[in-house]
Amino acid sequence: MFYGQYEHALDAKDRVIIPAKFREIFKEHYAEKFYITRGLDRCLFVFTEEVWKAQERRFRDTPFTHEQSRKFNRLYFSGACEVLCDKQGRILVPSFLKQYADIKENVAIIGVSDRIEIWAKEKWDQFFKENLDSFESLAEKLIEPKQS
Repeated sequence: MFYGQYEHALDAKDRVIIPAKFREIFKEHYAEKFYITRGLDRCLFVFTEEVWKAQERRFRDTPFTHEQSRKFNRLYFSGACEVLCDKQGRILVPSFLKQYADIKENVAIIGVSDRIEIWAKEKWDQFFKENLDSFESLAEKLIEPKQS
């Protein structure tokens, strides 16, 4: 669904423009409401309402009697905010999420299939540089060949 890498800057009101290609996908899927939350690797995750509800069901079903489940759910859901795109295609990045992701001004917006990730530009550049060489070995480990 979401693919590609884009660079933008936050405006003075901490809004970031969602790339036009992503906004087209929103329209195709009648998505108007989004959820932004703490992501992994100190980025932010942005989900459509449909994907967010599926994530919510999945994580809600983890046993609250397990300490790791409680910790994850607290951190994940306490960071979640409902956001809407304005007429210019911008969403607000709440200050506590901006701080979590160490976003100052410039961001990288990454399409990762069913979600959008928002990274501090410098953090994305560092992640990409440190991990690009392992791309092929990751593929070998994660993608199993088809059995004939």
